[in-house]
Amino acid sequence: MTDRLAPDESFPALRETPEEIAYELRSHEGALWTGSRMFIGIWAFAFAALGFVYFYLRSANNEGLWRPHHITAPTAAGAAIFAFSIAAAFLAAYGLWRFRAGSALDWEVAGWTAVFCTLVAAGLQIWQLTILPFAPGANGYASCFIGWAGMNAALLLAGAYWLETLLARHLRLRRAIAEDGGAVRSALPAARLFRVNLEGCTYFWVFIAGVALLFWALFYVV
Repeated sequence: MTDRLAPDESFPALRETPEEIAYELRSHEGALWTGSRMFIGIWAFAFAALGFVYFYLRSANNEGLWRPHHITAPTAAGAAIFAFSIAAAFLAAYGLWRFRAGSALDWEVAGWTAVFCTLVAAGLQIWQLTILPFAPGANGYASCFIGWAGMNAALLLAGAYWLETLLARHLRLRRAIAEDGGAVRSALPAARLFRVNLEGCTYFWVFIAGVALLFWALFYVV
């Protein structure tokens, strides 16, 4: 026969020790740190593949079909996309700097402005595809440009989404952690995880700025 618990008996409650809770929090912070860098690495590999195709086709230039007549995508639209992308990245970095200085409001203003600039840049990138002076498969330059335009729009939208979710999360957390120093100084788990996530997002925007500068030079300057 199996043993049965008496009516007044119960299973002991499982309680985590402070050391276990601290370890889990550090593990969560480490996962966010690593995940954000891996996310940047995934995008870096994608654009590295595009860069390889660009330089390979340009160096091969089979039958002079790399870039006949030095054709170029609309430069005015390209300059505007580049300018809005760099502005958004600058605002994201400036917002983090102000956040670390203790001004969460400055970060919010810079963040929402960066989201707006990003949406404008992505919209211009998509609109530019409708006014191109060449067909997608007309030559090597055209094929690379179409691939880059789609990837760049996706990259910008990914950055805008990440930053917007952080801004929305801060609005929800602001009251909950206000008495503990706010998101800037609070030692609560939610605030600590938020700060790690924000740093990863800002590094992603630095990457976006680097991509914008490199491929703007390749497609419009070189």
